[in-house]
Amino acid sequence: MKNSEMNVCPCHVRTVKIGRHVSVGNSGAKLLVIAGPCVIESQEHCLMIAEKMQEMCAAADVQYIFKASYDKANRSGANAYRGPGLEKGLEILSAVREQMDVDILTDVHTQEQATRAAQVVDMIQIPAFLCRQTDMLIAAAKTGKPVNVKKGQFMAPWDMKNVCDKIESAGNSDMMLTERGASFGYNNLVCDPRSLAVMRSFGYPVMFDATHSVQLPGGQGTCSDGQRQFVFPLARSAAAVGVDALFFEVHNDPCKALCDGPNSMPLDMMPTLLRQIKAFYDLNQAQ
Repeated sequence: MKNSEMNVCPCHVRTVKIGRHVSVGNSGAKLLVIAGPCVIESQEHCLMIAEKMQEMCAAADVQYIFKASYDKANRSGANAYRGPGLEKGLEILSAVREQMDVDILTDVHTQEQATRAAQVVDMIQIPAFLCRQTDMLIAAAKTGKPVNVKKGQFMAPWDMKNVCDKIESAGNSDMMLTERGASFGYNNLVCDPRSLAVMRSFGYPVMFDATHSVQLPGGQGTCSDGQRQFVFPLARSAAAVGVDALFFEVHNDPCKALCDGPNSMPLDMMPTLLRQIKAFYDLNQAQ
């Protein structure tokens, strides 16, 4: 089928169950918010963020999954903080999961990590730079856990159908696709809302990553920059277009965050943002 002939009319979207508490998709499920610090800074910090976000999401009547990375393998600079590593990081994520009774998402960068992480987390995430890596996708799918794949900054949305086919080929149909912006020249990203409709037409839930979409990759030379002032309008736009979930990197003090501070949302701004996106989501659902 030609790209110009693609049918992106409203369609049935598979319901994906994640962990112990979350159901996302076409079953009248509540909006899902996935949020947490970019990278694990400490167990205490993760517990604090998880507790605050859990309270805020409950107040806004949206579902919540905690996210943090144990290793940021694609940092701009060689000396940038990457996280505590696989074993210590999974130990911390396990503690957050049990103490806060919250479902967990983390990203993986190798096939071996997918197998190990699946023993702890409720959903495995494939980073944007790895979304075309067939062996990675199949390894994540074979864990049996739901898989979230971020669309590469270099990928057309219709090409993500091939990603779905790869995961399905491994016997797993529990997946979600995420838009996080497309490369526009150097050190810049733009968001095309058509991407959300195109990817959702494949029949799987779609998420919009509102904070990575305002990232300026490598914008500070040895680290990325960001324009968090655009998170509010982009998140509202995505909820109005029609998504099943939104993703945010959040931090209590973004200026001191060890990774992605410039595009992270301040924790104290999240209640307002959650109310706004919930209103747009509900309006879209009522149509």
